[in-house]
Amino acid sequence: MKKKTKEQLLQTLSKLYPKPASELNFKNNFQLLVSVVLSAQCTDKKVNDVTPHLFNQYPNFKALASAKLTDIEKIIRPINYYKTKSKNLINLSKMVEAEFSGKIPKQFEEILKLPGVGRKTANVVLGELGVIHTLPVDTHVFRVSKRLGLASGKNTDQVEEELKAQFDSSLWRNLHHWLILHGRRVCKAQNPVCSDCDIREICPSREE
Repeated sequence: MKKKTKEQLLQTLSKLYPKPASELNFKNNFQLLVSVVLSAQCTDKKVNDVTPHLFNQYPNFKALASAKLTDIEKIIRPINYYKTKSKNLINLSKMVEAEFSGKIPKQFEEILKLPGVGRKTANVVLGELGVIHTLPVDTHVFRVSKRLGLASGKNTDQVEEELKAQFDSSLWRNLHHWLILHGRRVCKAQNPVCSDCDIREICPSREE
């Protein structure tokens, strides 16, 4: 994509989504990390449905670290892979308490040590906390960036590097959210709504 076209893309997305932000509901760092871990291969809506009860019962890492596995499973049962995620939430809470004084580690290599935290989750959390500039690539970012011709990578890591190379780091967070929002509302995996897409004229994948 040419420089002028990229500028047009950014301008249009910024007008469509003037306040780009996560659609997960969280009030503090603890809730952010837990919500992002739960959101892996699951919709934000479903996560937001279960976290109020979870956070009411377990308001911090200390409380969650001492929780019974079956109790967590019961609460987050509607979430995909709830059994694995229940174990990860308890174990990561124990690690945060034991090794990081009850606070989310701010170093990329350290946060990756937490159970259930992969590269995308680490990118999302550290980016939202403003620790470093990140450009997490989820299924929406992956799909939309490839349809727009911004990336050709075969996996999320490759697409992440392609996008980072094309845009200034100050734009990464907003671009991440813009592509997610556009992917959810317009450029859907099945039946993209090309006829109502404001960036269709610069999209090489548009359906006539």
